[in-house]
Amino acid sequence: MFDPKPILKNLPNLPGVYRMINAAEEVIYVGKAKDLKKRVSSYFNKNISSPRTSMMVSHVVKIETTVTHSEGEALLLENNLIKGLMPRYNVLFRDDKSYPYITLTGDTYPRLAFHRGAQRKGNQYFGPFPSTHAVRESIQLLQKVFKLRTCENTVFANRSRPCLQHQIERCTAPCVGFITDEDYRNDVHQAALFLMGKTNEVIDTLGEQMNKAATNLDYEMAVVFRDRMQALRQVQAKQFVSDFNVSDADVIACADLQGQHCINLVMIRGGRHLGDRSYMPKNSEGESLETSVEAFLSQHYVAHNTPPLIVIGVKIETDTLEEVLSEQCNRKVRINTNAIGDKRVWLKMAQTNAELALSQRAATSANQTEKLLALREALRLPESTERIECFDISHTMGEATVASCVVFDRGDMQNSEYRRYNISGITPGDDYAAMRDVLTRRYKKVAAGEGVRPDLIFIDGGKGQLGIAIDVMQEVGLEDILLVGIAKGEERKPGLETMIFSDTGEMLNLEKDNRGLHLLQQIRDEAHRFAITGHRAKRAKARLHSSLEDIEGIGAKRRKALLTRFGGLDGVKSASIDELAKVEGISHSLAEKIYGELH
Repeated sequence: MFDPKPILKNLPNLPGVYRMINAAEEVIYVGKAKDLKKRVSSYFNKNISSPRTSMMVSHVVKIETTVTHSEGEALLLENNLIKGLMPRYNVLFRDDKSYPYITLTGDTYPRLAFHRGAQRKGNQYFGPFPSTHAVRESIQLLQKVFKLRTCENTVFANRSRPCLQHQIERCTAPCVGFITDEDYRNDVHQAALFLMGKTNEVIDTLGEQMNKAATNLDYEMAVVFRDRMQALRQVQAKQFVSDFNVSDADVIACADLQGQHCINLVMIRGGRHLGDRSYMPKNSEGESLETSVEAFLSQHYVAHNTPPLIVIGVKIETDTLEEVLSEQCNRKVRINTNAIGDKRVWLKMAQTNAELALSQRAATSANQTEKLLALREALRLPESTERIECFDISHTMGEATVASCVVFDRGDMQNSEYRRYNISGITPGDDYAAMRDVLTRRYKKVAAGEGVRPDLIFIDGGKGQLGIAIDVMQEVGLEDILLVGIAKGEERKPGLETMIFSDTGEMLNLEKDNRGLHLLQQIRDEAHRFAITGHRAKRAKARLHSSLEDIEGIGAKRRKALLTRFGGLDGVKSASIDELAKVEGISHSLAEKIYGELH
């Protein structure tokens, strides 16, 4: 039995972070404390009310602590440790750092674009947005109203006439001088104001420009400004959020269903409702809603873009978190736990969304469980069959062959365990060799103790592919795992698939309405989707490979200069030696070499 007294005796009454460690030297819980001695000691009282906490404490064999200068510093350290260690008794949220943004580039004629990832100096960024759909919808609106360019710089620099975007009135064609620099800058400025939520200011400015154009008898321009005003008013009436004293805010609600929690995050940016997103935490069983919300706030907002107002639906201690987030953002961040008025209405909407997401998840889980039971019965599988892996091969006439492996386990598809395998060193188009390669690579590791052993393996193919799979599993020593080949039916129609068993060679067809068949089709189709998307990406990358990359002496900088100067590879190929030599960094001898390699 673990005796905590020697450790508790020496703990200081200072802020810090503590780590609970089990016999396998795994950190099973990370927590922060204003007073380490009081907080850690509370875990070893005889009257612990939470069964979850009692279970965790029963596994503790060691406690490590780190003293910090303040509770705020402890919060930051706790967040970093949780994300790095993923302890089994902490409520965990997926670390989503890739929220999409809208950017206005710092070019002479700024470009309106979708952005995800690191932000660069000189560009303006607006967001984050809860989904790519919200970003693209906003970009389409901005194109309709302000007609800013969205094309890449290489395309923009080499236009000799307006593109289709100008013809459908989505761009003012600055590439060919159809708009003055001043007018384009003004459109960019108004678009930026709109994205910052200053819609009324934009509408007032457009009204002044409309009146001025009408006074000067320029009725065509007056109509343009009038249409812009009407479009913005429609958007404002549809999406504008009242009763918020700041234009940027997040509304957070949490729901509980059968021990599973869901956090729903509603985003309001620039005074507009951009949408919402639901988060399902791990390890939340037995925890309170307050604990899940606290975990979400610290894991989501620490080291993340934070709005000035966060409205939440539970009562928690917010002082430390407000202090940390305000210091991080260099401005005041307020967490409102007592929503009234419209804020309460928005909170209720978020609550409804969270409850709906949980009920949908529960229904899906129950449906998947029924399908798995039906599949076991139809294929006469043991009750222990839980983990199913499925393989598919994708290529185009032997080009860019990719194999996929998808995993069904714990009653659902496990996306994080999907794997793609690039296949090389085989005769192009040889599906048998590709299947041998991927199965050997995967199950050699499983046989050696790496990875998880499946209960059942589906092979998307007939007797030939199944025969290869049987040979591979015998070679690696896993011949006791059942393999089932899925042969496509007549004209590849769904419901006509034939299952072929590796142990008996038996062939089986199921009724079209069999729920077990539906699960098999779902897993097989997911393997196919995952393989073909990987194949298409690999094929596109191969076809985008520039012939210039194979020429000695042409690095990324010179290649970019050539492509920019001539508008693409076709332009480089059609250029003469003298024209090539005029590009910065290209000598006459190198120009001759380029010309010779491309012709």
